[in-house]
Amino acid sequence: MKDLLDLNNVKAQIIFAQQSQEEETFHQNDLVRLFPYGLSVTTDAARPFLLLKDEAHQYTLPVAVSPIDAGVALSQSNKMTLESSPHKFTALLLQSLGIEIKQAVFVEIKGSHQYLRLYISGHANMNSMKLRADEAMSLCLYLDVPLFATKNFIGRSKVMSTEVESGAQKLQNFGFFDKGSGYLN
Repeated sequence: MKDLLDLNNVKAQIIFAQQSQEEETFHQNDLVRLFPYGLSVTTDAARPFLLLKDEAHQYTLPVAVSPIDAGVALSQSNKMTLESSPHKFTALLLQSLGIEIKQAVFVEIKGSHQYLRLYISGHANMNSMKLRADEAMSLCLYLDVPLFATKNFIGRSKVMSTEVESGAQKLQNFGFFDKGSGYLN
């Protein structure tokens, strides 16, 4: 029983069973263009999933985001309220420097994190940068950056999201989330 209650042991066996792979290489015509579709809150409320779909609704990419990024994405998409975003300054700064994010491509999964590569123009020293998707999604949505992934990446992300969700459910069944924490007790 002691082994079952060891959180480090549980995480290693349940949540991160998939080995991470190197950054995907691709050709532009291998990419599927994706659009924001919705938000899914799973049994692990700390890791909501932003759902992206292609135009024909044939492919769905679940993107694990932080609760903060999910909230920002939701508030930015609400057309009934006055436009407000924490990304306004970043957008104005990029514009003033002549830097534009041309596209974002999902390229890697490490553990329970997805990474995307932002392709930029207007910067003297770089043409792309790789970031965790949960740290960049609401900015990409705010800037209307075209989002892409390969079919292979979409499939691997579905496996990752299932593992995260089932791992959270197993931890909940062990009683790890029974005690309240934070300010909402």
